[in-house]
Amino acid sequence: MITRKPDWLKIKLESGGEYHKIREIVESNNLHTICSSGKCPNIGQCWNMGTATFMILGDICTRSCKFCATKTGKPPAPDENEPAKVAESIHKMQLKHCVITSVDRDDLQDKGAGFWAKTIYAVREKNPKTLIEVLVPDFNGMDSYLNPVFEAKPDIFGHNMETVGRLSPLIRSKARYDISLEVLRKASSKGLITKSGIMVGLGETETEVEAVLMDLKNAGCRMITVGQYLQPSKNNLPVAEYVTPEQFDKYREFGLKLGFNSVESAPLVRSSFMAERSFIESKIKK
Repeated sequence: MITRKPDWLKIKLESGGEYHKIREIVESNNLHTICSSGKCPNIGQCWNMGTATFMILGDICTRSCKFCATKTGKPPAPDENEPAKVAESIHKMQLKHCVITSVDRDDLQDKGAGFWAKTIYAVREKNPKTLIEVLVPDFNGMDSYLNPVFEAKPDIFGHNMETVGRLSPLIRSKARYDISLEVLRKASSKGLITKSGIMVGLGETETEVEAVLMDLKNAGCRMITVGQYLQPSKNNLPVAEYVTPEQFDKYREFGLKLGFNSVESAPLVRSSFMAERSFIESKIKK
């Protein structure tokens, strides 16, 4: 069993002035971030850069994926003021590029899709010059749930594959590999810039990772992230392998050769890591 992290995964904890400013804005508005809930290793760096990934629809997920640190259970009713709070917080942070994600809300009739659309509209009205990147659940792949989110026209539509096809049923509690691909294919067909991410170090092979990237390219996905899986708690899956930086470089080169506009591939990369830079690269290579 792997017990010690390699040197390339050691990070410096940061807590500068901008970090405290972001934390104060988030906490004063009773908001949630995946930075905290997901125990992201980049929280210090990103918050000191003035960026944060907002998590809407509460912080309790109706699914229990084996890789995820987010709490699981029966969530309360959505806070109807949350879209306005998120929009106001983004305004106070003066963000040029915001990222919004959410827990899965299978308890809601539309899986939270209407709330998602309301949030995007609220953020755009308050922050017309801010680029909006979303990282959404699969909404069970249903067109009636997806269409309101498509129609809100986020600048980047993200949905993560999380892992390779063989491991997907083992680590994702409900989401399906084929449905996730179809969600991205539908978003791409609507003219949206699509983005997805996977974790490595769960026992996948290089060939399997390459197969996911090819599937994503065929689905019209234009931006991808590849990062190391880190076990967030003893209740989550253990790490099978710490993938070397050299292997991450190989995945990046493979993705670029396939024709992706932007590829972020490194041990500490997460879905929203360097999101603004990735978007700029994507637009340049459009």
